[in-house]
Order: sequence, then C-alpha cells, then structure tokens
Amino acid sequence: MAAETKEKKQSKVTKKAKEKAEKQTLVIVESPGKVKTIEKYLGSAYNVKASMGHLIDLPKSRTGIDIEHNFEPEYITVRGRAKILKELQTDAKKAGKVLLACDNDREGEAIAWHLRNAITAKTALVPIERISFNEITPQAVKDAVLNPRTIDESKVAAQKARRVLDRLVGYSLSPLLWKKVKNGLSAGRVQSVALRLICEREKEVENFIPDEYWTLEAEFRSGKTVYSAQLVLWNNNKPVLKNEAEVKAIIEKIKDNDFVVSDVRETDKTIRPKAPFTTSQLQQTAANKLGFTSRKTMQVAQQLYEGVTIGASRVGLITYMRTDSVRISQTALEDVRAWLEKNYPNELPEKPVEYAVGKNAQDAHEAIRPTYTEYTPDSLKETLTKDQFRLYSIIWERFVSSQMNNAKSRTVSVDIKVVAGNEEGLFRVSGTKLIEKGFYKAIKLLSSKEEDTGSCPSLKKDDKLKVDKFKNEQHFTQGPSRYSDASIVRTLEEKGIGRPSTYASIISVLLDRYYVTRSNKQLVPTILGKLISDVLTEHFPLYVDADFTASMETKLDAVEENKVSWPEMIKEFWYPFKTTVDDVIKNIESFKGILDEPTDHVCEKCGKPMLKKLGRFGFFLACSGFPECRNTKSVPLAKCPKCDGEIVARKTKGKNKEFYGCTNYPDCDFISHFKPLNQSCPKCGFFLVEKYDKKNGAHKLCINPDCDYLHSAEDEE
Repeated sequence: MAAETKEKKQSKVTKKAKEKAEKQTLVIVESPGKVKTIEKYLGSAYNVKASMGHLIDLPKSRTGIDIEHNFEPEYITVRGRAKILKELQTDAKKAGKVLLACDNDREGEAIAWHLRNAITAKTALVPIERISFNEITPQAVKDAVLNPRTIDESKVAAQKARRVLDRLVGYSLSPLLWKKVKNGLSAGRVQSVALRLICEREKEVENFIPDEYWTLEAEFRSGKTVYSAQLVLWNNNKPVLKNEAEVKAIIEKIKDNDFVVSDVRETDKTIRPKAPFTTSQLQQTAANKLGFTSRKTMQVAQQLYEGVTIGASRVGLITYMRTDSVRISQTALEDVRAWLEKNYPNELPEKPVEYAVGKNAQDAHEAIRPTYTEYTPDSLKETLTKDQFRLYSIIWERFVSSQMNNAKSRTVSVDIKVVAGNEEGLFRVSGTKLIEKGFYKAIKLLSSKEEDTGSCPSLKKDDKLKVDKFKNEQHFTQGPSRYSDASIVRTLEEKGIGRPSTYASIISVLLDRYYVTRSNKQLVPTILGKLISDVLTEHFPLYVDADFTASMETKLDAVEENKVSWPEMIKEFWYPFKTTVDDVIKNIESFKGILDEPTDHVCEKCGKPMLKKLGRFGFFLACSGFPECRNTKSVPLAKCPKCDGEIVARKTKGKNKEFYGCTNYPDCDFISHFKPLNQSCPKCGFFLVEKYDKKNGAHKLCINPDCDYLHSAEDEE
C-alpha cells in the first residue's frame, strides 16, 4: 500500500515536471513590430507578445507625486491599456517562464520593472527574467535568451527620477500658463529650453540688417581653357567693395595691364572617414541629405530595427537606433572587415579603425550599424520601401566607410598678379581633385563636395594671361539661419540637453502644441510660442537655462550610475522651484486676451462682431457673443478670384496637408497650394501668394496662371 502511494506521488511529480517542460516561455517586447521577427527566431516553444509601450504610468488627471513621502510616484494602469495588461498576466500564469525583452534603455527598463511587479502581483510562482539585445538577429536574440539578467534597479531609478521631475515641472508651470496666458497651454522641462533657443535665434534673424558688398571675378584664357579667378587682395589687403562704383573703378585701373601667374601652390589633404552614426548624427544627416524630419527618421529606423521580410526570413537590418556611442562590437568589426577584404581589398586598413566616444556619452549601446554587412543597399532595393532604402543606405555607407582607408585630395591654388601704377591686385583660382578615393569608393548617397573630382588649374609660374571679361556681382551679408531639425538636434547635443531617445520628441511636442511651425524645413516660433518663451524666460530664467538643464541631465546620469539617491536629487530641485512658482503666480500680470483683435467680420448667426483669436492651431474668428454664441470660423486670407467667396486654410483628409480653398465650396472649386498674402497683383488683380524654391528663395507670385507677375527680393521693398 505504501509502495503504491509513493508511486502515485512520483507519478504526480513527473506529470507536473512534464507539464512545466511543455509550457511555453512568454517573451514580452515593447513593439508589435518585433513580435513576428522574434517568433521566427525562437520557434514554437516561445510565445512572443507586445506590451505596446508603457502599461503603467502616472495618472493624467493629477500630479500623482506624493511630495511628503519622498516624492513617491502614484502608478496606475494607463487608460485603455488594462485589457493588454490582463492578457499578459493571464499568459504569464500559463507560461513556464517569462522573459522581459523591453528595449535596453531607461524607458525599457522601467517598462520591464512595471511588468514584473504586475505579473508577480497575480502569480508569484512563474520565474521572471530580463533579457536585452542590441540587434534583432537570430544570434543576438538566442544569446540574450541564454544569458538572462536581473532588472537594473539603478536604471529604473533614473527613469523614475526623470518622470517625477518632468511631471513636477509640467504640472506646476502649465496651470500658471492657463491662469495668466491662455487655457490649455502646457510647458515641459526640456521643451521649454528648446523653445527658448528657437525664439532667441528668431530674434537674431529679425534684428539682422544685411550689408551690401560686391565681388570681382576675371575670366582668364590659357589656350582653349578659361579660368574664373576672384580678386582676393587689393594693395595687399582684403578688398572691401561696398558698391558697384568701387568695383568699376578697379576694373578701369587694371583692364589694360598685364596679368601674370605669380605663384602656384599644391596642397595635399588627408580625409578621414566619419565614425558610424549616433542617434543625433543620424537625425542630422537624414535631415540634410534626405530631407527627413527627426520624427520620420526615428520611425523609419524603428522599422529597420524591428525587422523586414527578406525572402523566406525576417531580419532586423540595423542595431538599436537610440545611442550616443560610436563603439562597434568585435563581431561586427570582423564581419565588415571580411566583407571589405572580398570587395575592396585595397581599401582595407591593417587594423580596425577606432573612434573616440564622446565624453558625455552613456555608451550603453553600440553605434547604429547594419546587422549584416552582406546586406548591401542594392541587394535590398526591391525589398525595402523608398524611405527605408534611403535611410538604410546612409547607415550602411557610413558604417562600411568608417572601416576603410583614408582618402586624399590635392588642391592647386594659382595666384594671378596685376600691377597698375602704384597699385596691385591679386586674383586667385583654385581646384581640388581626389588623388586617392579610399573610403569614398563605398559611398553613394553620402557623397560630399570633397568627393566631387573637379579639375585643378594647369598653369605655371610666370604664365601671362589675357582677360576675356570681368564679372562683378552684388551680394548681401547673410544673417543667422533659423534652426532646422538637424541644427537644433546638434545644438541640443552640444549643450547636453536631452538624450538620444528624446531629441525627436522634443521637436514633435513643440510642433504639436503650435509653439513652433515648420517653414521651408526651418523651425519658426509662433506668436504663442514667443509669448510663452518670454514669460518663462523672464520669470524662470534659471529653469529654462541650457546649462542648468544640462546639469540636471548629468544628475540623472549619476542616479543611473548609483552615485546619487533619486529622492534627494528631486528634493534639491523641488523646493526652490516651488517657491519661485508661488511667487510668480502672485506677482505676474495676466496676458489673457492680449492677442485678441476686433475685426470687420460679422457673425452670421447672431449679428455680433467677430474677434480674431489665437487658438492651439493658429488664429481663428470667434463670435464676441461667446458663450451665448459659439460660432467660429477660419480667418479669411484673401478674396476668391473666381467668385465672391473668401480663401481660407484647409487640411486634406488623411495626409493632413494644408491647402487654401474658397468658402463657397463645393459651388466654387478654387484651390491654391501656396499661402495667400492678402495683397492684390498690380497687373491682374488676383491675389499674391508666398512661394519658396531653392533658386529664388522666398518670393511673391501671382496666383493667376496667365499672369507673369513675379517679385524679386529688391522689388518687394
């Protein structure tokens, strides 16, 4: 009997062990885009699910920070995410083990931490481990599964500190702006600093007064070749030519004199390849070379990272795209060097090329690089979308070229001297060509001016030259340029504001709140943005200061390195900040309604005059009888040239692109893709629009296709 009981017990134990062995391992990732890729790599023994980002966070309806008890955050399930969390908890109960494969950064670590706590609250029996990888490839994912780790509590603490800090600042400044400026406004800790930078640059642009200056070129003939040389010295000084008369005076003095080659100089230059991309460098290059916004760059990079179907397999094509390091793994170096030895053996250095990691870099991830060098852009052209192909191309080119030999260029400068009585002038012509292509052999989309193999002048000392003609040209000094996506990211990085994961979101938030708009790929502050920046800069100069914000980033890094207690760091910031906020609320005057303007428009519903008001998305017309009458409409920009209607701004469905159409639509189908200026054309009476192109810059143009009226910059004055 005892033997039978023992046998039953052993049978039960064996059955449980077998059931446990048969249970799938639950792998939780952040993005659904990774699920298919990782499922293919791990097979049927693994159940891969996505958390869709944060499932647990601070409440939106209140601050959610217990200031009296060490700034402890109040975490709740994010609205609309309870179903996902419940499903993951149910899956975890059925699983033999749970692997938390969230992104390997602060946010990812915090998501993993919340998931672990939420699953443990429902079932403490299932083992939960953390895994991370820098690239979604079969080897990287399988290695991660074989080498799980514990959750990095210091990284979680740094994310918690950032979240608490941003919440305290945002939920303190936003009510102030509602009370004193306009309802519905908000202010962020880092975004406010970026807004200040953009507004200060705009003031420089507005205050800049251009100066006129002229240049003088001479076209010299030597045999059948014509060289265009510029006057670089006049009487041994740099020529300062303020007007056309001064240029013509010089031409009169030198036109009948001899021009002789006085010096020929050859200079060789070594050009080093650039390091592989960091996040900020990728965003800047994609903006400059491809015209991508920072948001678009990160969206496309995410697609490449998560995986693309190539033939029968699914492959993550690039490594993790949020990084501030240029470090490359040994495996990747061996891979690229093997590919170069096969394809460009003469451009393979003896040793791998090393690049210095920036002093402020966290160095948590490798540089952004292709996961497999053999997947060249050309081999994937038919597989990728146009945007994916272009972004992948620059990532691949930058990485492969970074491990190739230097290029060499040669510049030949020729000085041509002319003597006119007691005065003399010096003209100079230069040309540069590559004498060793080096790493440029692997570059197509990233090609630069240095790669353009121009020709060098073949002139010798004492050659006498004849002038074919003189060319004098008017110029105006160029003022500071507005920030673009590329330049604001570069500035934020240089000043230590934000981190790789936040650059794109900083710009997006400013655009979404209508504090900044894009014009010809430049970031332009709106009237609302300027007002908010002025208020914050005047009353919170320390907290919207670039150096102070950078110092807070350094303190957050110290929390992650376990050098500082996060509640102590928040405490040091909070109490002086809260005192400042309370003082400002008491003493600042109200700006409410200062931007409202009376208009001649009459409300068609109640007959009262309408006011021009500033809303979240720009100016609009609102009835002065509010709240009894709530009539609103778009601000008319011009009279319709086809009927008695007015032209207003509209948005296309789906793509949300702005165009300008008649208020009498659908009876009138007139539309314009260029913004009306509410000015009539002096030739035909149609309205003028503002157009921009690379050749003419910003200029006015008549909307009438049969009218050739066009303003130059000078005509507009």
